[in-house]
Formats: sequence, C-alpha cells, structure tokens
Amino acid sequence: MEAISIFDMLKIGVGPSSSHTLGPWRAAEKWISELQEKVAFVNIVEIKVYIYGSLSLTGKGHATDYALMLGLSGQDPEYIPIENIHRIILRIQEEQQIEFDGKFTLPFNPDKHIIFKKEFLPFHANGMTFEATLFDGKKLKTTYYSIGGGFVIKKERKNAKKNIEIFNSFPFPIANGVQLLEFCKTEKKSISEIVLENERSLRTDKEIDHELHRIWDTMLDCMYTGCNTEGFLPGGLNVRRRAFEIHEKLKEDNPYKTPQEWLSAIRNTTVKFRQILQWVSCFALAVNEVNASLGRVVTAPTNGSAGVIPAVLMYYLVIEDHKADFEEIKKFLLVAGEIGSIFKKGATISAAMGGCQAEIGVSSAMAAGALTELLGGTAEQVLMAAEIAMEHHLGLTCDPIKGLVQIPCIERNSMGAIKAINAAELALNSNPEEAKVPLDKVVNTMWETAKDMNSKYKETSKGGLAVDVSLTDC
Repeated sequence: MEAISIFDMLKIGVGPSSSHTLGPWRAAEKWISELQEKVAFVNIVEIKVYIYGSLSLTGKGHATDYALMLGLSGQDPEYIPIENIHRIILRIQEEQQIEFDGKFTLPFNPDKHIIFKKEFLPFHANGMTFEATLFDGKKLKTTYYSIGGGFVIKKERKNAKKNIEIFNSFPFPIANGVQLLEFCKTEKKSISEIVLENERSLRTDKEIDHELHRIWDTMLDCMYTGCNTEGFLPGGLNVRRRAFEIHEKLKEDNPYKTPQEWLSAIRNTTVKFRQILQWVSCFALAVNEVNASLGRVVTAPTNGSAGVIPAVLMYYLVIEDHKADFEEIKKFLLVAGEIGSIFKKGATISAAMGGCQAEIGVSSAMAAGALTELLGGTAEQVLMAAEIAMEHHLGLTCDPIKGLVQIPCIERNSMGAIKAINAAELALNSNPEEAKVPLDKVVNTMWETAKDMNSKYKETSKGGLAVDVSLTDC
C-alpha cells in the first residue's frame, strides 16, 4: 500500500493543472536527474519530448508545453517568480534555444521539440516520453506518467518496495476509511491527531508546522491576489475575472495592504446571511482565476480543484470562528490531506482517468470532512461528511472548453465548496450509525464510475461543453 503524506496531497505549484502542468514540470526535473546519473550533459546535442493522450489533446490549453520548457530549464514551480514565467518562455521561443537545467545551451524549437501525439499510451492517459540524442547519435528515452495531483511515476515502479516499507513503518498505516476509524477508536484520538502521528514518522514537528504555514500562506496569498486583480483571463475565451467584482461589492472600508491584513479586515466585516454564499464563492473563484493565469496555488488535491479547500477553510475563519488560529488551520489541513489520500489509494484524483468527480468531488469531500472536525464532529461524522460530498459529485465529467481550466472549471470550485459546507452540516446533524453508504463504498463507486465513463469526458475536450459550446458563444 502506498505511503502518502498530506504534503503529497497538498503541493505548492504553478497553474493551471496539476496533471497537465505541474506533473510534466516535475517529470522534466526527474528526467534531468536520471540523465545526470547516466551521461555527461556535454554529450547531449538534442532533446525532445513526446506527449500523449489527454496531455496532448488539452496540452496547449493546460500550458503543458510551458511547463516542460520551464522544467527543462531547471526552474522550480514552488519558488520561480511568477513574473519570470512568460519572460523565460518568450526567450526560448525567440532564440530557439534552451538553457538545459540552467547549465548549458541546446537548440530548442518548441514547435519541433515538443511533439503532441493524439494516441494514448496503454498504461495511463497522461504519458510523456523524453528523448536525449547524444554526440555519437545514441538516443536515451524515458517515459513518465502524470497520474494526477502532481504525482509522476514510471510504468516500472522501482521505488514501490521502499514506499510499502515506509507505509508499514507508520504508527497508523491507513489504507481506507474503516482502518482510519478503527485507529481513532482504539487510540481515542481524533482524525487530525492520528494523521499528525503518521507525519511525525516522516519529519519533525517544526518541519510539519513550517510546511503547513507555507501551504496556508500560499492559499491565503492566492485568494488575496484573486480578489484584488481585475481584468480578463488569458487563453482566448475572454473570461472576465469575477472575484474582484464580487469582492468589491462585499468588502467594507477596512484598510489592508497584505494578505494577513486582508484576512483581518474580512473577519471584521459584517456578513449578512445571504452574503455567506457569496463570500465562499468569491474565495473559490479567486483561487482558480489565479490558477488559470499560471499563478501559484496549492494543489488540493489538484490545481483544477484548488479553490475548494481554501474557500471552505476561509468560511470557517471568517464566519464560524473569528478567534481561530494556526492550530485550527493545521487540523483542517491534516484531515483534508488524509481524506484525499484515501481517495487516491482507492480510486484516482486524475480527471484524465476519472473525470471531474476525481478532482472537484475529491476536494469537496476533503473540505467537508475537515470542516466537520473543526465544528466538533466525531471521526464517524467526518467520514460521513466526506462521503456525502462525494456522493453528490459522482459521474461529474471533465469537459473544459478549448482545453482551458476556465469553463466550467472555475465555477465548479465554488459549487464544490458550497456542497462541502452543506455536507458537513448534514453529517453534524446525523447519526453515523444510520448511514447507508460508508466512505469506502463511495470511493469504490467513484472508481467504478470512472472506469465506465466514456473517455471523451475525461479531460480530452472531445465531449460535453467542450464541443457543444462554440468559441463564438464565449
């Protein structure tokens, strides 16, 4: 069984897609590391990348080619200044060369050295093959698969044995919801406490808190940026940023200059009952508008669904508990990460494999469960909330217009956030012993639904809104 940390489920990266942008970026980094072990870079005269399946069909809209160029240039998605992205890409396009790993120059024409192949590789819908040609004409090829949420693997999982050993070394090895509840019962601990103990087997408390602070700071900055940026999104659909306008209508005259001051200002804002849904939607829209603009977000568990969890967490901070601090944020993220890992182990978090139920559905389940614990719910109610949230996303397709993570993706985050809050309330007002559908059953059902779903509804832009809505309609 796979050992998955909450920091695997909540990654910092650049938009617009975890599987189509962050995954290829990380794959390029992995390939460079492997090449360094096999051959001296001075012997390389040419590099090419072949991308397949869903990666190819929606690659342009998802900035897959940009991600590959940035990864091959040695840039890090967690730390690259966002304002540098277009400058680096433009330089490669104009000069027709790339600074390979930031160390030496190779000829590189994006139109010729990144090859989009429509066929699907049998192992996974998101395949890519990297090819290096050496001075003596020899070619070195390696194929990777971006399996969702920024996870990248090879068909032959060389680290699988090590991963199982790590999993078995956890004080509480969890494969599914039943096991998680059993540990909570026998140890008399909450879900967040159980998850924290597992994380402590991987890193120190100081490291855990540091990374959680980074994740929350990125989420907050993302919402702040989205709420304070107006205009239109890139890509040709002429989608207007709506978070700015909604925020302008909702905010009061409380001054702020930083994301933290902005959070304080909102917590001091008088929120009318009808405005609660507007605020939640505003937060979710803000994140995914930043994501659509190649901004920095937290995959939660993916980029396309990055707005749900921060929006629901903000709901708790600005509506439910104005005194909440980092400890509540920490608990929320610990629970959310664990629920996400259960879905990844038992099903998928890749839209290319399971449709949008695997992204928005999973993120909504993660947020619902996390909110339930913060609102005083039992471990059983936490998993019940996660189940309810997913149950009402089953069958959700992934059909982005023009392959962009904009329509219907951005609005779906606001819907997923609202459903998460509703699911938490339903669970808190229910007896889990009377629940008809346990979490593990809905995880399995989601996977079976994913396998039955027509491939044109799995992030290919070959079905649904992607073909029924023309660009002139937009």
